[in-house]
Amino acid sequence: MKRTANAVWSGSLKEGEGKLTTQSKVLNSSKYCFNSRFGEGKSTNPDELLAAAHAGCFAMALSNILGEAGYTPDSLDVTATVTMDVNKLELTGSHLKLKAKIPNINQAKFEECANTAKDNCPVSKALSLGITMDAVLE
Repeated sequence: MKRTANAVWSGSLKEGEGKLTTQSKVLNSSKYCFNSRFGEGKSTNPDELLAAAHAGCFAMALSNILGEAGYTPDSLDVTATVTMDVNKLELTGSHLKLKAKIPNINQAKFEECANTAKDNCPVSKALSLGITMDAVLE
């Protein structure tokens, strides 16, 4: 299976802008720019897209792992925060924050499943940066 996305950039780094389109067209010529990545611009950027991909992938992986262990989550609320060292232009980490409602699971099993998902979701495996997580069972 392959998935594609397209980026078209016009202009200089700071004054230019780009457009992102995904295969599904969920993003369709979606604007991104320097100010949205390094300032407070109102368009998307590669870092937040990576964070969205990591959060979504982790949630799906955890749901699968829980299902294999006999649990069905009521909700898995995941926020991924991708950090960049702007001086080095290097992504340095992705922090997962999980709030989960899972009936009849104990803390030890919850932590085991969450850590397995953190280490093994496809996006985690693809990242060569440090991946951390906070997981809360409500």
